[in-house]
Amino acid sequence: MDIVFLDARDTATFNSLKELSRSYGAENARRILRRLDELRAAANLETLRTLPGRCHELKHDRAGQLAIDVRHPYRLIFAPANEPVPRKADGGLDWAGVTMIRILEVEDYHG
Repeated sequence: MDIVFLDARDTATFNSLKELSRSYGAENARRILRRLDELRAAANLETLRTLPGRCHELKHDRAGQLAIDVRHPYRLIFAPANEPVPRKADGGLDWAGVTMIRILEVEDYHG
């Protein structure tokens, strides 16, 4: 999949072990980079259903976003970046049609 970021600052941060370590700690930084590599290697979002990391759609005020585990309690939060967002006939997200994502943040959204 193609990965885009919110801005140039996030692009620099998410592509640097040093910057990620500064923001999230060394272990989380390595895991974030591993997740990004897995996302880049996937043909589409559907591929992630078979990989470890519990990729899942979020609800309520985060509807339209997805998360994948980094290291408890942190999640890598992202959203489909395809225009338009691929949808199934019932209106749900078509995971197989999502080939581009936008990284939003890393956080503990339960905290």
